Amino acid sequence: MEAARVDQGFDARLRSAAQAFAEGRRGEARAGALELSRQVVGDPLALQRLAELLSHIGDHDLALALYRQAAALVGEDSRALYNLSAALIATGRHDEARRVLDRVIALDPTDGDAWHNRATLRTATEDDNDIEALAAALERMGQGPAAIPLGFALAKELEDLGRHGEAFAALSTAAGRRRARLSYRVETDLAMMDQLAAVFDRAWAEDGCQGAPGEPILVLGLPRTGSTLTDRILAAHSQVDSLGEIPDFALAMMRLAGEGPRETLVQRAAAIDPAALGAAYQDRLAGYEAAGPRLVDKTPSNFLNLGLILKSLPGAKVVHLRRDPVDACYAIYKTLFRMGYPYSYDLEDLGRYYAGYHRLMAHWRALFPGRILDVAYEDLTADQEGQTRRLLAGCGLTFEPACLDFHRAAAPAATASAVQVRQPLHSRSVGAGRRLAGLEPLRAVLNREGVPC
Repeated sequence: MEAARVDQGFDARLRSAAQAFAEGRRGEARAGALELSRQVVGDPLALQRLAELLSHIGDHDLALALYRQAAALVGEDSRALYNLSAALIATGRHDEARRVLDRVIALDPTDGDAWHNRATLRTATEDDNDIEALAAALERMGQGPAAIPLGFALAKELEDLGRHGEAFAALSTAAGRRRARLSYRVETDLAMMDQLAAVFDRAWAEDGCQGAPGEPILVLGLPRTGSTLTDRILAAHSQVDSLGEIPDFALAMMRLAGEGPRETLVQRAAAIDPAALGAAYQDRLAGYEAAGPRLVDKTPSNFLNLGLILKSLPGAKVVHLRRDPVDACYAIYKTLFRMGYPYSYDLEDLGRYYAGYHRLMAHWRALFPGRILDVAYEDLTADQEGQTRRLLAGCGLTFEPACLDFHRAAAPAATASAVQVRQPLHSRSVGAGRRLAGLEPLRAVLNREGVPC
């Protein structure tokens, strides 16, 4: 049966909605997408394209509904089912997602991403694991791209079973394959961090320019250190809405910095009027049309922009997640990121990047004493209520018991922690990196760079 086709204006209207989203006009983008959702019934390709945009906008429930329609129209199509599984994971329907991924793998056993996503949805046991199937699939794949997610999946399941030596060997192989496909040089990132510290100095911080009013909450740090967990705790509060990981501060900064060579971006950013930057950022947040009076921007990489954030938004609350350096690096190393974090697949790169981040955060604290609330992942897992009360107080919020039951919230989660944040808080991963002999090269790098570990 031939699928119904949308009219010829669909592409133009979809591009218009996407452009509005890119420019921070979220309400306009969502309105356009909603209008299109009433017109694409019967066209599976259009349904999936629109669902992808809705996922970026943050309307994961409607995106899921459209992906369901598309999958129903095309039947046993592995790509449509894979897209459906991703939407199910984001909305917390993990059991259904696993069943859908079973169908994807049956249809296309070479889909490494499907194998990897399925492995993340449950803890493998001796009676329920895919280790033999994963090993066989890896043997069939050889050195192709699918071997990377398959290797990460195998490492995860072996670790679940306590076979740590085998797990680390599989992980190292998979990470090495991923690193070999990247042209990344950690020296570029380190030079940029050094430039940030040199340009955003005490004279800049104390030049008398004032920022804009407003009290957004920014949660930042390195990935896999508890930022999504902290975001969910805050979002469980009745006065708070989370916007998730959003690029809006960086986009507002780049627009005001103007055109110019990449090499001069930091200097151009330092010349921006802080009040104009703070206002531009908050205008972008208003475009989300979130209901809560307090909004959370949980973008880990905002630690790079922290000087500008603190100067342009003197009322902002900044929560920085810290974690034991070895545990943090190990958690990053064993995560297969779809985009970003290219330093994460090599222990030398990872250790040097962590050291650069560590130095830059010390610089921001020295420039803006008392403005950064440091929250240690280990403290949060050891004293959930005490640290939750401290977190809320630091953000100017009263304590609410619902913040202790963050894992019960139905709000979507589309980060690498989408599964973990739907579980009660636990400390099982504390100290995980210290039990692995394979991380000795990482410890050597951290020690050489002066990071206490």
